[in-house]
Amino acid sequence: MTVSNIRRLPDGGWVDRSRPLKFRFNGKDYTGYSGDTLASALMANGVDVLSRSFKYHRPRGVQSVGASDVSSMVQICGAEESPNVLASVQPLHGNLEARSVNCWPSVEFDFGAVISTISPIIPSGFYYKTFMWPHWHVFEPIIRKAAGFGKAPGQVADRSFQNRFDHCDVLVVGSGPSGLMAALSAARSDARVVLVDEMIHPGGSLLYRNSSIDGYSARQWVQNCVNELLGFEKVTHLQNATAWGYLEGNMVCVVERKPCSSEISECNWKIWANQVVLATGAIERPIVFANNDVPGVMQCSAVRTALQTYAVVPGKRALLFTNNDSAYETLEQLHSVGIEIAAVVDVRTTVRMELKRLAEKTDTEILEGYVVSKALVGRKRVNGVLVTSLTNPQSVRQIECDLVCVSGGWNPAVHLFSQSRGSLKYDDSIAGFVPKQAQLATHVTGAANGVFSLDNCLVSGSSVGAKAATAAGFHAQSIRVPEVLDGILSDYHIEPFWSVETGERPAKAFIDMAGDVTVFDLRLAAREGYAQIEHLKRYTTTGMGLDQGKTANVNAIGIMANLTDSHPSEIGTTTFRPPYTPVEFGAIAGSRQGKEVLPYRHTPMTQWHRQQGAVMYEAGARWRRPGYYPKSGELMDEAVRRECRAVRTQVGMYDGSPLGKFELCGEDVVKMLNLVYTNNFERLKIGQGRYGIMLTEDGLIFDDGVTFRLDEQRYLMSCSTGGALHVESKLDQLVHIDQPDLKCIVTPVTSQWANATVCGPMARQMLETADTDLDFSRESLPFMQMSEGHIKGMPVRVFRVSFTGELSFEVNVPSRFGLQLWEYLMELGADWNICPVGSESSHVLRVEKGFLSLAHEADSTVDPIDLGMKWLIDSRKPDFIGKRAMEIRRRHQQNRPELVGLLPKNPNQLIAEGAPLKSDSTEDDSEGFVTASVWSDVCNRTIALALLNEGRSREGETVNAWMEGKILPAVVTQPIFYDPQGVKLRM
Repeated sequence: MTVSNIRRLPDGGWVDRSRPLKFRFNGKDYTGYSGDTLASALMANGVDVLSRSFKYHRPRGVQSVGASDVSSMVQICGAEESPNVLASVQPLHGNLEARSVNCWPSVEFDFGAVISTISPIIPSGFYYKTFMWPHWHVFEPIIRKAAGFGKAPGQVADRSFQNRFDHCDVLVVGSGPSGLMAALSAARSDARVVLVDEMIHPGGSLLYRNSSIDGYSARQWVQNCVNELLGFEKVTHLQNATAWGYLEGNMVCVVERKPCSSEISECNWKIWANQVVLATGAIERPIVFANNDVPGVMQCSAVRTALQTYAVVPGKRALLFTNNDSAYETLEQLHSVGIEIAAVVDVRTTVRMELKRLAEKTDTEILEGYVVSKALVGRKRVNGVLVTSLTNPQSVRQIECDLVCVSGGWNPAVHLFSQSRGSLKYDDSIAGFVPKQAQLATHVTGAANGVFSLDNCLVSGSSVGAKAATAAGFHAQSIRVPEVLDGILSDYHIEPFWSVETGERPAKAFIDMAGDVTVFDLRLAAREGYAQIEHLKRYTTTGMGLDQGKTANVNAIGIMANLTDSHPSEIGTTTFRPPYTPVEFGAIAGSRQGKEVLPYRHTPMTQWHRQQGAVMYEAGARWRRPGYYPKSGELMDEAVRRECRAVRTQVGMYDGSPLGKFELCGEDVVKMLNLVYTNNFERLKIGQGRYGIMLTEDGLIFDDGVTFRLDEQRYLMSCSTGGALHVESKLDQLVHIDQPDLKCIVTPVTSQWANATVCGPMARQMLETADTDLDFSRESLPFMQMSEGHIKGMPVRVFRVSFTGELSFEVNVPSRFGLQLWEYLMELGADWNICPVGSESSHVLRVEKGFLSLAHEADSTVDPIDLGMKWLIDSRKPDFIGKRAMEIRRRHQQNRPELVGLLPKNPNQLIAEGAPLKSDSTEDDSEGFVTASVWSDVCNRTIALALLNEGRSREGETVNAWMEGKILPAVVTQPIFYDPQGVKLRM
């Protein structure tokens, strides 16, 4: 049967009554409207209990607003199956199906609630003490089965996800009054702006305020602002999108739910911003008292949101409990919809006359100096409270009500600011923590910065938006601040009050609803020596889980301050970590589907390679690249020899797209390069490149590559394919942690560029016939130089770098042109018998030249001197990463492995790679091993590279390679078998 909207007002709210939506919850059919959340639709249909709590299985309903309403957790069922979804942020849509979690057989009657009867013996930390004997693993299966809420989907959901990347001048997080003003200020300065907001509707606190702005209602003013922003070509507006992580490099992660322009379920954005404006608002915190978790106990902001945004009446007779002025804004709204107001319970002994006059208008009694000591529980929700005088604890009154509206003050939402490593300070005037010192290009405005009045939020937003745009390089001024008629209050006053004194073992008074953490748990932690905030968090789990400190942390800090006779600023806060709210794995994974945890990565030319019959290999970092291109009836060795001959005698081309590439920008790039490379990059000219080797901190080879200078402050660094992620991590650590003063931005661009490397003695002749504005002559484009231009109308960067030892041109093009460029060059090279070349042939060609390869010669045990590359170490540099460790090792280790070449005595015998080397046929310890072994067509014999102890001093000596019980003698030689002077690659 379908239940009607029995608690829905006949008009008002931001929902669209012309678009009714059917949905199911716990097997029953209901109706709501477009613009509802699942929580608001359930409240409208008279559903009080949405879920059961984590530890004690207590009934829970809607308590807060949006992501801070951790008690509204449900499981989404059907095709969109997903666990641990907050009903207060889940948009309602047709055919949505959900059920309660952590309950059996039903949310109304849950056998798990029996655990409450033994709650005195299972306080916070009991498992640390109880399950140590005989062994933790004995109990682990049972505990893990009992832990958690919903169930992971049994099969892959029939949904689509997406990853997107963006850059902007100013990113504004939050579309409340200050966020809208900041976005307008930045947009009017012609900056590229991205506006992000996590709610279904924009407006922030204006969603539940009866304010007039410039003569418009709050709703109309918000819509006017949004319409103006959408009119700017450079503005991107992401609504119903949560900024869940603020990371290094001013990069903010945003998950957008139900992007309106597609069938995608969720899109995870990574947005790099020049300047970030945090207009994240503030979260109303509760006051802790006995049974403060029962359905019907709600924050005032949640009540006002239900009334103003969703036109839902959350109760018939309400009582307000507060310690600050903002709660009184709820009075008029309750009264206007016919909700009876039982009383206002204010912990303050003196309430301002302005507030008393407001209470008189609604015929409401104010109990000054009183507290709600306990909520009385009916069958499904609160049915009354006990009210106690602070000055006379024996003075207790019982007041009937089915709705308790609580406001304990406001916590600025500083989570993202803290994630960016910004520091916080305690502000006594608001009894909360506000931003102190930013570490990144961050600006905080409005309630997130402790500014609560509407007119001041508008002023702050306008000013901060202009400041951010100016810092991003635009000429910006603060825009005109609209006139405000707030109607009720202009100031904010609060008397800090965290918890009602309840004795040692009263009815439970909850601090953290997500983890069922009570006041008793905090007392126990303090008594057992866990009063330090980091210890307290982990011992009691306060602020962990879904809450992440949104409503629990400041109360916990205040209570602990009282328990330890200290000030909240002395207790301090923990560091907030991403994600701010739960993020689905699907959103992070994006459009990837299938069984692979790490799917293969493909270049734009991959399909072409397959069509030509290429045997595909993994080239490192999950990249797929051709190994060789066999013709009909051709074996691998025959195909490799043919490809090598083409490169040595005519022209070949290989796909070098997977090589790691990073764009480095900033005035301190050279300083960074000189730290990570062993040689000097100070005199690198624009358009010039230099080969370099990186070392680990312990002085061994980490990676190698070539870096070119693009302009005054921009460089392009290349590295190995398999080492690209490690190099990125190393560079990020250097510029963000080890050397944070370095003014350098590292941007990975591997996937942004496709690479077609044309190599061979005829490479220049072939390219000179192309449709191009580039000059490929030796004079205009010598070895280790680059040039930018066009080929067949495509923008290209051409680098004179060689991994084969032949004349080579690395032609780089934006990835979208990769296949087009490849096909054009293959067509162009037909007259020169161009041959596509795979990684097997590249391996042979590099061995002939003695070029090093990671995981072969550079095997994490050698340094550049071991490989005969002492010339790459600039002894004049005062320091580089690994220098000191390398010097110490070389001073104390005399018998070092050194790179040598090997010529097997049998020129047709191929020695296996990895074969150990010995100077005789005894079974003594190995003196080295073969790193690479190939048949060389140009040498007409087998050749090998090896690491051999003191190898350079042993040229001409015969050593024995041991392979499958056989002894294969080989002569030690120099590790260069072809063109030792490097004449050909410099042609």
